[in-house]
Amino acid sequence: MKVTQTRIEGLLHVELDVHGDERGWFKESWQRSKMVAAGVPDLQVVQNNVSFNAERGVTRGIHAEPWDKWISVAHGSVFAAIVDLRPGFSPVVETFQLGVSQALYVPKGCGNSYCTLTPDVVYNYLVDDHWSPEASYVLVNLFDPDLAIDWPVPRAEMTVSDKDLGHPLLADLGQADLGRGDLGRGDRARADLGRADR
Repeated sequence: MKVTQTRIEGLLHVELDVHGDERGWFKESWQRSKMVAAGVPDLQVVQNNVSFNAERGVTRGIHAEPWDKWISVAHGSVFAAIVDLRPGFSPVVETFQLGVSQALYVPKGCGNSYCTLTPDVVYNYLVDDHWSPEASYVLVNLFDPDLAIDWPVPRAEMTVSDKDLGHPLLADLGQADLGRGDLGRGDRARADLGRADR
């Protein structure tokens, strides 16, 4: 296992050990003592979420949720784009191709998004707080020109929810909004935003 600090403070890229044979493969997608010894923060997992994505080009995000997250792919591969949306930080973007042998530790306040590169992607993420419909997120448009994410699938071939398409541009968010976790300038926050990543 190899843990690498990225350009975003606290965002870690992890190469996992995957053991394969004629039957398939096995990995420890999360093993607390090994991860902590390797430098990963001691994530106090309270919920495990799984997103199944049937087709290539399914694209979700950008959601900066109020909890730390451990992301690993159980099947298929994705292009992941993480954006630092924390107050006082520059909105740096880091991108990765994740398969079954990679994982990401994403600190709270960093926006998570991904695009599936294969059909039948199983995207697994552990979090250190329970999901709640009252949770407020910072949400940013996937196609924000200021972020200029170079998505590997043409936009016309993507499957994106109307909710994700409706997220505001970064230019419409102020530092105060980022600090509150609101959508937009405070008048656009809605209690059901927590359902965006579900």
